[in-house]
Amino acid sequence: MTGRMDVVTTHGPAEVLLDEPGAPAFLLVLTHGSNGGVEAPDLLAVRDAALALGGAVARVTQPFRLAGRRAPGSAAKQDEAWLEVIGALRRRFGDDVPLVQGGRSNGARVACRTAAEAGAAGVVALAFPLRPLRNPDRTRVDELRSAGVEVLVVNGDRDPFGVPDAADAAEVAVLAGERHDLKRDPAAVGSAAEPWLRRWAGSRGRAARPVRTGGP
Repeated sequence: MTGRMDVVTTHGPAEVLLDEPGAPAFLLVLTHGSNGGVEAPDLLAVRDAALALGGAVARVTQPFRLAGRRAPGSAAKQDEAWLEVIGALRRRFGDDVPLVQGGRSNGARVACRTAAEAGAAGVVALAFPLRPLRNPDRTRVDELRSAGVEVLVVNGDRDPFGVPDAADAAEVAVLAGERHDLKRDPAAVGSAAEPWLRRWAGSRGRAARPVRTGGP
C-alpha cells in the first residue's frame, strides 16, 4: 500500500511518502540531500531493496525543501524537525517495528546525528559528505563515529566530498566510477544496502544487534 502523511513540525510542514506492506519487518525512513528530493535514484534503489525484504519505507521531504529553500539552515532545527517526523511515524507503526534511518548527503548527516535519540537500530548513509568543498581541511567524521548505532556508508570513489575510511563506520562500501550523485548505477547502491537491511527482515520484536561504532 502506498500513501502520504503530512507532518506539521515546529519548523514547518514535512511530507512523507509511504510504501507500507502489511506487518512490515522493519521501517526504513529515508530523506534527501540539501538540494534534492526523494526521487533521487539512489534513494529509490534502497527503497526497492527494503520493500523486497518486507520492510516499510517512508521517504521524507523535510520542511526546508517544502518551503523551497536549498540550504537546510540550522542543524539543530533540522534535527528537531526530523525527530518530530520520526515520532509521528513511530506512532503509526509502533515501537516494536525496528527503525532504520537513512538519507543521502545532508540527509545522511541528519540520520547519523539523530539516530540515538530516535531509537534507530541502524543508519544507511548514502554519499556522506565527509569534507565541505569550500573547506576541505574540515571533516565531519565525528557525525559518523558518534551515531551510537551501526552505520553503513555507500559512497562513490570519485565523490569530490571525499570517502570515509573503513574505520569510520561499521561498513563502508565504495562504488567504482560513482560521484556524489550515485546515479551511474543505482542498482549497485541497492545491492550494497540489501545485506545490511536483511538483518532486520523478519526481526520484528527482536532486540537490535549490538552497537559497533568505527574509529579508534
